[in-house]
Amino acid sequence: MQIELWWIGRTRTKYLQPGIDDYIKRINFFHRFEIREFSSSRSKKSQGNVKIDDENYLKQIGQRDLIVLLDESGKNMTSAQFARQCEKYLLRQVSKVIFIIGGPYGFGPELYKRADAKIALSDMTFTHDMVRLIFLEQLYRAFTINKNLPYHH
Repeated sequence: MQIELWWIGRTRTKYLQPGIDDYIKRINFFHRFEIREFSSSRSKKSQGNVKIDDENYLKQIGQRDLIVLLDESGKNMTSAQFARQCEKYLLRQVSKVIFIIGGPYGFGPELYKRADAKIALSDMTFTHDMVRLIFLEQLYRAFTINKNLPYHH
């Protein structure tokens, strides 16, 4: 089984990229992991962007993939709770576990309908670039918690 993190567009904040690269390498030590960047839609209307972004995501999702949306209306968890949830995801009979960061206007109804879960990183708002790094750190932390390694105190 593979774990993937999907997002729209390239990381524009250059000082975050080395951290993103570092956590990708760390996560791959524990599990097969891949990042997928999707092109940003060019629609002038927010609803048009959401619809196009959702369609691009939905075309790539398999029937046996478990989809977790990173969404401000998702469930808030501690790092330890997220680690336990990741362990449950990995025990399910799925092809991939795919975490998806929405575009600037979030997700549309079709992707919400297809999602298996929604999680929130915080009640605060972060840039999309920062969410990438923050989520990767939390995913790495979840693996270290589940393996009883001293990273998480």
